[in-house]
Amino acid sequence: MKNLDYGVIGNCRTAALVSAQGSIDWLCFPDFDSPSIFARLLDEDRGGSFGIECTGNHDISQSYLPGTNILRTCFTSAHGDFIVYDYMPRYKLDDGRHHHPAELVRYIIRVSGKPRIRIRYKPSLVYARYETVTKRIDQYIKSTNRQGQYESIYLYSSFVLEDILESGEIELTGNAFLLLSYNQKINPPDLNTLELDYERTKEYWIGWIAQNTFFPFYNEEIQRSALVLKLLTFQRSGAIIAAVTTSLPERIGSVRNWDYRFCWIRDASMTIRVLNQIGHDTEAKRFLNFILRVIPYKREKIQIMYGIHGQKTLKEKELPWLSGYEGSKPVRVGNAAYRQKQNDIYGVLLDVIHQNIVNFETAEYSIEEMWTVVRTLVRHIKNNWKSPDRGLWEIRNTNQHFVFSKVLSWVGMDRAIKIAEILGQGGYVREWEKLRKRIRKDIEENGWNEKLGAYTQYYGSSFLDASNLLMEYYHFLDPKDPRYESTVRLTYKELNRDGLMYRYKNADDFGLPSSSFTVCTFWMIRGFYKIGECEKAVELFENLLTKGNHLGLFSEDIDFVSKRLLGNFPQAYSHLALIDTAMTLNQGRDVNHPLT
Repeated sequence: MKNLDYGVIGNCRTAALVSAQGSIDWLCFPDFDSPSIFARLLDEDRGGSFGIECTGNHDISQSYLPGTNILRTCFTSAHGDFIVYDYMPRYKLDDGRHHHPAELVRYIIRVSGKPRIRIRYKPSLVYARYETVTKRIDQYIKSTNRQGQYESIYLYSSFVLEDILESGEIELTGNAFLLLSYNQKINPPDLNTLELDYERTKEYWIGWIAQNTFFPFYNEEIQRSALVLKLLTFQRSGAIIAAVTTSLPERIGSVRNWDYRFCWIRDASMTIRVLNQIGHDTEAKRFLNFILRVIPYKREKIQIMYGIHGQKTLKEKELPWLSGYEGSKPVRVGNAAYRQKQNDIYGVLLDVIHQNIVNFETAEYSIEEMWTVVRTLVRHIKNNWKSPDRGLWEIRNTNQHFVFSKVLSWVGMDRAIKIAEILGQGGYVREWEKLRKRIRKDIEENGWNEKLGAYTQYYGSSFLDASNLLMEYYHFLDPKDPRYESTVRLTYKELNRDGLMYRYKNADDFGLPSSSFTVCTFWMIRGFYKIGECEKAVELFENLLTKGNHLGLFSEDIDFVSKRLLGNFPQAYSHLALIDTAMTLNQGRDVNHPLT
């Protein structure tokens, strides 16, 4: 049995997964949503990878350079020791622009002796659909594909290029590098330029994380999750992706395999909310500007998700030539969920707009444009809140009156009212207060199951849903409200399994859920803490932290039995919820009296 024992590196343009053995098994070039050039993650035989191996008996350990997204893999052998620093260049130029090229660097430091290594360089372009040809041309190695959509990549190195192509044994007598570029380099790199590049990238990440608010408890975990979330932002547009991968299954052998390399409005808005709370306002401003560019002010329907460049059509297709993660097929690219109707998105958008108006100056954008967007979103709520939808969990074949969607409609009206008050639009306040009141009354009468003593998944059902734990998060309910406390306790009773949470247990389009949705366990912990069950919350949280991989990274799901990570990785939802939960557990606690 394998686990997702990978580190993630990136530069807010694209990202790669590096295995605990030092092999790059997933990389899309030049952007997050581009076709893969290494996809061993989805097909061990033909997917392609980029490994650095130590010959003979050896030990490997892996960690991040503290405060950075530079991954450090240490090799120890009888012949000598060396370290591979994997990163993608990112730093600010003198004119204030960010340098974040479509490049990946493997910077190798000889520590002692004369280690012996092999380079396993096997790119397989465009999702490994056709044969890739790799050969030396002058000072670099070029890879191209013979058929289909043309692509090319370029590898530069201080090693003899033939030794790389032939995977020959190399005696490491000093420091070295491998630089993979989407573009041909005008000036071929050398060790001196790479060392400067490395130092500037390290300085950038240390400077970025230094902006983080310090927390007495779980500060290291908060920092690592913040660095993950930053990697999931797309510099060129301000979009935020849900994960860097596609088609990692929720259960081995299942067909619940989706492409997460897109910007979900809900997930991204929650990510921004969290980053803003810990001191990173630039990301919030850039995401808001992305939203202003992609959503129609007065026309068309607002989608639940967009491409990272603002694309509205995300056509889903299958790649049958790839065997899938441990045989879990189909492998999909694109995501048909972009067509779905989800009424909660208007509320999350108004929530993030309200945060930005409260926290930031509005000089960077027109407040009149913002006000137009607010009124447009309110109109959508007026027209849709009574209608069923596909809900937070994107049920593909069934519309229901999901309670969470109704709650977010209330959230949207509540935030719109607050925005109108800030802008001195009293006439709108009086009108919108009536609708806010109607929506709340509807939820209280139809979403609450008196017999169960809890809010349920959808109107008239008896099924529990972990999303209702967010009623307190969005201030629909006070944590001391008896209905919230009762919902928290019953949700745990019904959906908990060995300290991990189902999102729901009733059958959906693909049968019964069989793995834990990681974000739901974080929501459960927050719920317990808010109703005063502090010791229980801390116990569950510290147990959940042990379920991350060797680098503290989390995917979308956790298997209930084996506790292995499943689903797309690393998952924004999981890491933003980790930060929010850790911040919650810091409230009212003293380092000398942890649970007071």
